[in-house]
Amino acid sequence: MFYYISGKLAYLDSNCAVIDAGGVGYKMTITHNTHSQMPPHLTVSEPPIVKLYSYMAVREDGVELFGFMSEEELSAFKMLITVSGVGPKAAVSILSHLTPAKLAVAVCTEDKKSISQANGIGPKTAARIILELKDKLKGQSLGDTDDEQTAIITESNAASSKLSDAQDALAVLGYSRNEALSVLKTIDTTTLELDDIIRLALKKLMR
Repeated sequence: MFYYISGKLAYLDSNCAVIDAGGVGYKMTITHNTHSQMPPHLTVSEPPIVKLYSYMAVREDGVELFGFMSEEELSAFKMLITVSGVGPKAAVSILSHLTPAKLAVAVCTEDKKSISQANGIGPKTAARIILELKDKLKGQSLGDTDDEQTAIITESNAASSKLSDAQDALAVLGYSRNEALSVLKTIDTTTLELDDIIRLALKKLMR
């Protein structure tokens, strides 16, 4: 219903933000990562203007809004709640501990430990997240990649491995391998760490 909400930041704590938009105060549950990117000062006389991408969860006992500083985080949140047994609160906990890029890397490298370090997320839930999100990669291939794309992949063993991992990570977040590769070939994958590559690719894909 709401893709994003923009307005004055009326209230902020580590788990919640209230945005005054048109005289209506929208209370939004936020991740620690989003909180860390909020304006540092909040004054009554000059409240900062913020924009949060939103997700509205409707349950029998009420409605709750979730807010995210970036579209990448919103996308990762939506992907997480498709996993059986992972609700919005669990997804917020995971994204408070891991950025979208680091989550994608953890899934692709089957790093159960990193995911289970999130508050309230046990090893079994972490394993389920890895299993179900990695399943989204099955059946995907480079398929109709052109000669230029193939050359990028085979440039060197190290670069090829990192590029493949980055493709897999972006696929976990809902992008096709060809779509991911078209963006990855614009990034210097040989000198950057994997999570930095994914973070840059996400920014380009979200434009």
